[in-house]
Order: sequence, then C-alpha cells, then structure tokens
Amino acid sequence: MGSIHVSHLGKAYKQYFTRWSRLAEWLLPFSGAHHESHWILRDINFVIQPGEAVGIVGVNGAGKSTLLKLITGTSQPTTGQVGVSGSVAALLELGMGFHADFTGRQNVYMTGQLLGLSAEEITGLLPQIEAFAEIGDYIDQPLRVYSSGMQVRLAFSLATARRPDILIVDEALSVGDAYFQHKSFGRIREFRNAGTTLLIVSHDRQAIQSLCSRVILLDGGCVLKEGEPEPVLDYYNALLAARQNQMVRQSELEDGRMQTISGTAEAQIDEIGLYNAAGERVKSVRVGEQVELRVDVAINVDVPELVFGYQIRDRLGHVVYGTNTFYLDACLTELRRGERVTYSFKFLANLGPESYSISCALHASNSHVIANYEWRDLSVVFDVVNADCPAFVGTAWLPPQLEYSRV
Repeated sequence: MGSIHVSHLGKAYKQYFTRWSRLAEWLLPFSGAHHESHWILRDINFVIQPGEAVGIVGVNGAGKSTLLKLITGTSQPTTGQVGVSGSVAALLELGMGFHADFTGRQNVYMTGQLLGLSAEEITGLLPQIEAFAEIGDYIDQPLRVYSSGMQVRLAFSLATARRPDILIVDEALSVGDAYFQHKSFGRIREFRNAGTTLLIVSHDRQAIQSLCSRVILLDGGCVLKEGEPEPVLDYYNALLAARQNQMVRQSELEDGRMQTISGTAEAQIDEIGLYNAAGERVKSVRVGEQVELRVDVAINVDVPELVFGYQIRDRLGHVVYGTNTFYLDACLTELRRGERVTYSFKFLANLGPESYSISCALHASNSHVIANYEWRDLSVVFDVVNADCPAFVGTAWLPPQLEYSRV
C-alpha cells in the first residue's frame, strides 16, 4: 500500500537579470545575487493515505505538473519535502522515451527498463501488454508508421502493465479514441478497487468525480481549497470565469451541502423553483412527471446579451442534462437596468429514482466563461420517486417497446 506525504513543499526557478548574470554569479559568488526567484509552488501540505483517490485541479499555470514532478522525483524541491512509500507508476507524458526508428516491441523493452522493469519481467508481461494495446502486427513495425492513437495505446499498456502501489496520472486519460479511454478508465478503476493509491490531474470534471473521493484546488502555486469533489470543483468552475468585480462565495445549506455562487451581479436570479402540472412548487416528483422550472431574473445594469442555462446533476454531481437559451436560439439582447425576465422550462422528469440538483447560470454567449453574471449551484434540490413505473436502474427513464417471439 502506498502513501504520499507533502510537507511545506515549494519550488522556485532562478530568473537572471541579463544573459551574463548567471556567469557573474558563478565567477563572483560573494558579490550578491544576480537573479530573482520565481516561485511556482509555495508551502504545499497534504497527505494521501493508502488506497485513497485524490484529484488535483487548477487553471493553467497553477503548478499542477510541477507538483507531480516533485512527487515523482523528476524535479527537486526548493523548500520542504516529499515522502512516498510504495512503488510508483507515473503517466505524465505517454510515449516519453519511445524512439521512432525502433519497433513497438523494441520500444517496450527499452522504455520498460527505464521504468524499472527487468528484461525478464518485460518478457513475461509482453503478452498482456500486446493484448491490452490491441495494435496487432504493428507491434513489430517501426514506431514511425504508428498513428498517434496507436502510440498512446502502447505507452499506456506498458505504463500500467503492473499494478503499482501508487498511480499518478497527468491528463493521460484525455488522449486516445473513445473506446480506449473507456478501457483505460476501466483499468484505473480496477487498480483503485485493488488498493492502489491514486493521484490524478485532469480538467475533466466527470473523470475527477468518478474516480476521486477528495480534490485539491491549486491557484497561484498554493492550495486554495481541499475537500469533497463537488464543492471544490464548483469553486474551480467559478474561478474559470474570474473577471474584474466578480465575486465567488460558498455557503452551507440546511442539508449540509456547500453551495457556490459566483458572478458580477450585472444580472441576478431573484426566484427559482420547480413546479408540477398543477402549478404547485414541489421538492419531489414522480418518474416521467411533467414539471416546470421557473426563474425570475433581475437586470441590475444594462446588459447587451443575456443567456440563461441550467444543468441537472445527480447526487454525485454528474451532469445528467444541460442546456441554455443560446443553444435554444432564444438569446435576449439590449436589456436595460431595472428590467425583469421570467423563464419557464417545461419538461418530463424522465429520471431514475434519486436525489438531483439544478445549477443555473446567467451569462453572455454560449458559456459562462465569456461573461459570468451569476452562476448558482444547488439552486433547486429535488427527489425523483418511482410511484407507477416498472422497476429499472440508472439515472434515465427510457422505457422500451418490447417485442419477442417464442418458437
């Protein structure tokens, strides 16, 4: 079982004033510093227990990749220390060490030994590597004739040929075709279920939520948030649209869940609720029942364009369905201060029995990243119950038309 202990970790790079400053610092070591320290990471502290799955998120430049390099030992810290127990497999740059003029089989032997495997171990693992990669006879062809997807398949198969105590993944799950992505996720889940400690960096919210029990948010080289995936990822989502005068705040609801609200408040949601066909506000609906999402919006300053969007999420925060008025070709333009807008969305609750939440956003164009007036998670929380439909599993009610014959 593997664990990771990070204590007061920091990493800085020297930035020299001129091209001669480095030489001057070497030749005249007592003449004072000829550089400035550019800090990538500052005072990072966390512990990952054996068998735990932890995700790391942050905007580009937050220090995620640098942190992984320090943990894997490919870079040395300026301050603090990293303690790692157990064997480590790191998927940082798939295909690193491959040579285009050698065959896939030869690259497996060469790169496998760089990963710490002996030639005998590689020989024993080779049938498994070939079977998982599914590249057929190309295993004995030069790598230069491979497609990029084939190289990814072979590299991932090699890197995960043995189950490690600790698996570190840096955006490697976003490469390859859809089939191989599902296959890769399956292997990583198998490792996690077998007790492998998992540390994953990804911009894919669904990947983080499906694999991890805890998330660390880096911002400006520091740990900004740490905790359960949904509230941390909601906060990260708000940071992606950070603009001047935008606020981001989190507050605890009555049920203990953390709600994130962000935006410039140029337009705001005054009232929002879910209603049944009789016009009654509800917190529980039946599978397949007709419901209506009503939203009242206040315009606080002149707004050139207004788009309203919503997402329905399951209890784990996975998006079941989402749309907005941009996609529905119903954008409003040239709204004036003091105006009010009412939206009504009617739909069938074709959802599985579970607890759901609705997140809403007011913005311009097709995304809140363009101009985020207000993003509100957990705007509505409701339950779906199965009162009169045949039993089924899953988050979608898709009743089939069944026909069969018996001879």
